[in-house]
Order: sequence, then structure tokens, then C-alpha cells
Amino acid sequence: MEKFSCGVVKHRKVILILCLLLCIPSVIGMMSTRINYDMLTYLPKGLDTVTGQDILMDDYGKGAFSIIVIEDQTPEKVETLRSQISQIRHVDSVIAYSSVLSADVPLELLPDQYYDAFNQGDDTLMAVFFDTSTSADETIEAIGEIRETAGETCYVTGMSALVKDLKDLCEKEEPIYVGLAVLCATAAMVLLLDSWVIPFIFLAGIGMTILYNLGSNLFLGEISYITKALAAVLQLAVTMDYSIFLWHSYEEEQSRQGSKEQAMEAAIRHTISSVVGSSVTTIAGFIALCFMSFTLGRDLGIVMAKGVLLGVIGCVTILPALILTFDRIIERTKHRSLIPEMKKLAALVVRKSPVFLVIFVLILGPAVYGYNNTNIYYDMASALPEDMNFVISNEKLMDEFDMATTHMILVDKDMAKEDMKEMTSDLQQTDGIKAALSLDSALGGSIPEEILPEEAVDTLKSGKYQLMLAMSEYRTASKEVNRQLTAMNEIVKEHDPDGMIIGEAACTKDLMKTTDRDFKIVSAISIVLIFIIIALVVKSASLPVILVMTIYFAIFINLGLPYYTGTWLAFIAPICLTTIQLGSTVDYAILMTTRYKRERVSGEERDAAVITAVYTSIPSILVSAVGFFAATFGVAVYSEIDIISSMCSLMARGALVSMLAVIFILPAFLRLLDPLIIRTTGGMRTLRKNRKKEGTAA
Repeated sequence: MEKFSCGVVKHRKVILILCLLLCIPSVIGMMSTRINYDMLTYLPKGLDTVTGQDILMDDYGKGAFSIIVIEDQTPEKVETLRSQISQIRHVDSVIAYSSVLSADVPLELLPDQYYDAFNQGDDTLMAVFFDTSTSADETIEAIGEIRETAGETCYVTGMSALVKDLKDLCEKEEPIYVGLAVLCATAAMVLLLDSWVIPFIFLAGIGMTILYNLGSNLFLGEISYITKALAAVLQLAVTMDYSIFLWHSYEEEQSRQGSKEQAMEAAIRHTISSVVGSSVTTIAGFIALCFMSFTLGRDLGIVMAKGVLLGVIGCVTILPALILTFDRIIERTKHRSLIPEMKKLAALVVRKSPVFLVIFVLILGPAVYGYNNTNIYYDMASALPEDMNFVISNEKLMDEFDMATTHMILVDKDMAKEDMKEMTSDLQQTDGIKAALSLDSALGGSIPEEILPEEAVDTLKSGKYQLMLAMSEYRTASKEVNRQLTAMNEIVKEHDPDGMIIGEAACTKDLMKTTDRDFKIVSAISIVLIFIIIALVVKSASLPVILVMTIYFAIFINLGLPYYTGTWLAFIAPICLTTIQLGSTVDYAILMTTRYKRERVSGEERDAAVITAVYTSIPSILVSAVGFFAATFGVAVYSEIDIISSMCSLMARGALVSMLAVIFILPAFLRLLDPLIIRTTGGMRTLRKNRKKEGTAA
């Protein structure tokens, strides 16, 4: 490492020039990376719902689907509007009440059920199919054109409308909450560090690595909007630690080395040895997300693991070059640190350790119960701003038509008409189904298929399948709609074993099953990976258990609190937050434990070793946790997108809860389990031999 550190110091100007030049392709890569706003595209392949969506696209040339409510328009104007919408690029077909029969056939021949499904009072419905997928850019543009064409009397529902509004809101919010994260983190660093300028140096270095990370996402093709929203904020929060460590090490070395260049060389070497071990646990936490079958986890895991790695590289290359370049300004703006002396607090923590063990026992039960019973929601629309176009449209559909979602059913095109009639009747009688519509149900038995417009037939029959629509009064992700889907699936499979139900509600039901399994898998993998890493770092069989237990205690509290406050969490939050909090804050525990071990090996008594470990670790833990909190709290307060707001809120609170657990609970465990730690930890054999000798002499 000596050659590396010398090279960084010697060629610092070249490094800065290269790093600035790399920002150019990074910006281009970032702007060229597509953002995916559709959560359901991350479902694993092989599910009926996913297969059905592929069939709908391949056989029918139809991907996205929307229901449009037209308010207070005459039948003539509705037909004109239907014709205009049909002409919009990437609109494949539009089904309205007036378009099912040819113009020379009276609409009175249609069954009453069909009329009631499409008309309520002065309002009427249209079903619009697109020839591109739900979240395709072309579909989103088409949704915007439909709204412009129809005006204020048009309410567009469906996943594509949700994606459109979500995209617009994210693009409006993102620059603001990234700015908030930077502002809050800077304020925290200015207060807690000993220079007014060094926080801005940190942000410059970290900012470049964030840009490299976002730019290099181009090789993934696309990333989710959640990944994009969290990547910059989370990378800033997690990798700030490494910059702080280098700065503290550099300051210490200045009193020992002959020049600042030599001090920085030594600081780089110390930082590499310490930060690499620390960052591996964080990277392991993100890698665990890659084992999710719901591939949003892999998306976030790859981007964040890459971000942490780039953060480490930047910490030992870009940051040293920046500090040495701006050394004079840094020196002129130094001030006394606001963090007080921690020896008295450390002594109090050790003296009162039995009290903190009692607190641990009393809190653990309720925390675990809350953690296991926190309410989770899967319907993304339920947590969006009430004034969003999509939310208003959904409420309109519910209020006027008592319809919350629409299921699409694919069955054999050659199914006998009697079977189709029986299946349609059974579906119609399923609880919560307002109407089950197929080509045969529209014909009503008195209209020959030959007189139907070609567009109507092609919309409902193509390739090997025919398409049915089932309109439900139950909301997506509700218990009622999931029971309804189970009952409908039994009916469909009875008449066609290869038949399948697709649509938002069916996909969301599969999402619920998938993520429930993923949560257990990811939690187990993250614990095993981090346990192994800690065991290798501290060379102990007992310390990994103690450290993981301490951080999991903080996780139980953090994710258990929403149960007691009545807060609902987005389904992805517990999965991601468990691994993120464990991977990023276990470093606090490693820092304190490493110092405790060093003090014990050097001959300090148990209590003295724990006290030293506590008071020397608190400043670094405090700065790190407060920096993490500051970078995420502003986003949590500002964002109107609940999934982003709630995740940032959990990360902000998690950093503080982990900090408190490490400062107050971990020392109690170290003190209580000191004999076990000595027996099960490498490098402490001398201490054990000395104890035996003392016992023999006595």
C-alpha cells in the first residue's frame, strides 16, 4: 500500500484532472439510463400473470390497458372522442359501448348488462389498449396525448396513467430532495467537524463518485425510479463515514510525520486497512438484495454495492488530492469541535450496564412483536398525493361506476360457446364482480359474430386466445380482491386449464407472495454474509453474534415502531431497510468492539477496556450516525411519494437507533460476556494464559 499512497500524493493534480474529465461521460451515461416506474415488471418470469402479459403483447399486439371515464358528454361526442383517441400513436384499439356493433345495427340489441357496465348516468367508459408495454416511453406519451385530446372531462386510470404521474412527480422532486440531502448533511458536518470548509471538500469528493455510479448504470440498461431516488442520497449517507475516517487519521498523523504529504500517505494506508473491512459489511448487505426473486432488489443491490465500492476508491484517491490541494483554506477555517469529552458518559454507561441490559430485555419483546406485525401495503396508488391526476381518476371510477380494478382473462379461442357462456355466468356471480364481458356476452345469443366490426373482433380474439374483461369493485392488493382472484382462477381453470387471469390486481397478488418469500431469504443471507465477515475481521466466534444481535435489536425497534404508531409501510421497505441498516450500521459496533479487543489484549482490565472503547468510539459513531440521519431526514420530510419518504424516514431513524444501541447496549454485552469473548476470540490467548497464571499463583 505504500507505493499506492505515495502515488496518490505525488500525482494528486493529475488525479483531480482525470476525475473531473470522467464526470463528462458520467453525466452522459446518467442521462442515457432509462428509468423504470413500473414495479410489476420486476416480478419473476414463469408466473401466470407475467406469462399472460407476454401473450397479450405477442398474440394480440397489446401491452398496456386503461379504463377512461368520460364525463357529461353526448353519445355523438363520445364517439367522436373515441375516434380521436384511436388515432393517437401507439393506441391499438378503443372499446366503447357504441363501437361494439356496426353503425347500421341498433345498439338496443346489446344486453342490458353490457350497457350498465359502460354507462352510469351522464358518464361513460372506454377501454383503451396500447401496442406498447405498461411502462414504455411510448405508452406514457400516449397517455399524455389522451389527456390533452379529451380535456378536463376525461379521467384516465390504469397502471400506465400511474406510471405517467409518478414519473412527472419524481422528476419534479428529485433535484429538490437531493439538494436537501446535501444541505442537511453539510450542516451536520459543519457542526460536528473541526473545519468550516472540510464538509464541502467531502461533498465534492463524494459527489464525483455518486456521478460515476449513476453514469455507470448505463450498462444495466435501466434502473427503477426507487433506485434512482435513493442511490445518491444513500451513497452520500453511507460513504460519508469513510471521508470522516480519512480526515481524522490525517489530523492524527500530522503530529507524527515530518510533512503534510507524509501525513496523508500514512492516513491513506490506515484508511485502506480500516475502511475496506468496514465497507465489505455494507456491500454484503446490498449484495444480499440481489438474491430476491423480485428483481427490484437486484437493481438496488447492484447499484448501491457499486456505489459503496466507488465511494471507497474515491475516499483514498479523490479526497486526499482535494484535501492537499485546498490545505491552506482548510487550515484558515478550522474551529473547535462541538463534540464534548465523552469519558464521563462512557464511565456512566459501563457503571449502569445492568440497567441497560434490563432495558434491552424489556424492549426486545414488544419490538419483535411490532416488527412481525407491522402493516404492509402493496397498492402504490394508495400512498400517492390526493391531488394527483391518477388518484382523482381512480376515485371517479369508484364513485360513479363502483369499479376499483379490471381483470383481463385469457382463455382458448376455440372454447365451446356453451362453456364460455357458463364460465362467464360463474364469473359474473363471483363476489365483487360488477360485470364479466366477453365477445359472446356482448352478442347476447341474438347477434351473429359476422356483423361485428373487425376491430371489435380483433380486440377480443387473436391467435390462440380470446380476451375477457371482468370489472371488480374491490381495490388492488386488498384481501377481498385476492379472495376474488382465487375464486375466479378456479372457475377459469375448470373450463380451460391453460387459461389465466392478468392485470394489475393479479400481478400485485403474485407480488405479495413473491416478496414475502424474498424477505425471509434476504434476511437470512444478509445475516450469514455479515456474520462471516465480522468473524473474519475480529477473529471471533462470539463477537459476531453479539454485534449482529445488537444491530438487530435496533432494527426490531425501527421497523416495529410503525405498528404502534399505526403507520403502513410500502412492501419493499422492510426488505431493503433490514439489510441496509444491518450492513451500514454494524460498522459502529465493529469500531467499538475492535477498540475493546485491542485494550484487553494490551492488558487493560475489563471495565477500563470497555470505558476506553466507548469514549474513543462515540465521536466517530456520533458524526457518522448524525450524517446518515441528516442526509435522509430532509428527503423523508419533503417527498410526496410515500415509498421514498417512508424508506428515508426509516433509514434516518435507523441510524440514530443503531447509534444508541451501540453506545448503550453493546458495552453492557461486552462487559457481561467478557469471559466468553476471551475464550472464543483469536489474539486473546496471551490474556487467557495470564489469567491462568494468576489463578495458579493465587
